[in-house]
Amino acid sequence: MKNVHAFTHKADLYALYQSLIQTMQQPPPAGSRPLVMNGFAVGWAIPSAIKVLEALPSTTITDNAVQLHLLSEPSETVNQGLATVANALRAAGCIGEWRDELIEVWAAQHCIGAIERAAVRPLGLLTSAVHLNAWSKDGRLWIARRADHKPTNPGLWDTLVGGLVAADEGLELGLLRESEEEAGLSPTALAEREPLRHCARLHMQLPEGYQVEDLWASDCVLDDRLTPRNQDGEVADIRLACLDEVMALIQDQRFTKEAQLIILDSLRRRRPPKN
Repeated sequence: MKNVHAFTHKADLYALYQSLIQTMQQPPPAGSRPLVMNGFAVGWAIPSAIKVLEALPSTTITDNAVQLHLLSEPSETVNQGLATVANALRAAGCIGEWRDELIEVWAAQHCIGAIERAAVRPLGLLTSAVHLNAWSKDGRLWIARRADHKPTNPGLWDTLVGGLVAADEGLELGLLRESEEEAGLSPTALAEREPLRHCARLHMQLPEGYQVEDLWASDCVLDDRLTPRNQDGEVADIRLACLDEVMALIQDQRFTKEAQLIILDSLRRRRPPKN
């Protein structure tokens, strides 16, 4: 294995970061079509979703797009229509675990509704994910291993905190909620964290559909008296890792791609001390 210290130079980190971003810019799955809702492009419907949508009275299928016609006023009517779409996908077995969580539907930088989280990937809808890089004072990084029952990337290492922003929540509240659920960290523990920054918009083919996601990240240095502890059962292990180990895990593809990107982005911005 290549000496991991070679990656601690900013030029090497930037090159690795850019190479990773390129692998995370993939076209939609073959046979997908743009999803248009009330005249606005909102996502990419994969073939299995198209078959379900074409049976709904609110849908028009053309060679170039899948068009959803949902009343735009009031907003509750739009969400009822989106719930009908999600339930149809569920009945057809096109989505995974039903989460009973709503995710906002975005078009032209405006939220135009909300839909069940499980329906997001088959429709290729834009999501926002917030992550926290939590460092120790001596320059080690807190990392979390995803539970083996997770539908996506089970058993891989991840940032200490990471998750999707729910409807009507916003980035800041989303990060605070995820920090409490995944690591038991209170807002007070994160009072000195850095502001959230946009790292990338990724486009990834997944078994369940198409991931179009904005990645947001914040960094903090945790007090040595704090030990993060998972609260929601979504994490199998949490521990401190030195920089050498983190880079070795990245090289071995034992982090999720999103976590790799978030960590590399942090390292190229700040150089934590080496052990």
